[in-house]
Amino acid sequence: MTRASSPCIRVCILDPETGLCEGCGRTREEIGRWYRLTEQERLRIMAELPERMRQAFAIQQDKAE
Repeated sequence: MTRASSPCIRVCILDPETGLCEGCGRTREEIGRWYRLTEQERLRIMAELPERMRQAFAIQQDKAE
């Protein structure tokens, strides 16, 4: 049996402003249904996470400055 792909790095903090996990970039909904998704769906979401994190947290940094 193969293990499901996951971007989790065990830094599970949901940012109240973006709604994203600060560790992996997934939404609460994505985290909750992760193991019900197909591997293809998980890989698609994982491919989006780096850009999602850049955009979401760059916006927050701009607000702080």
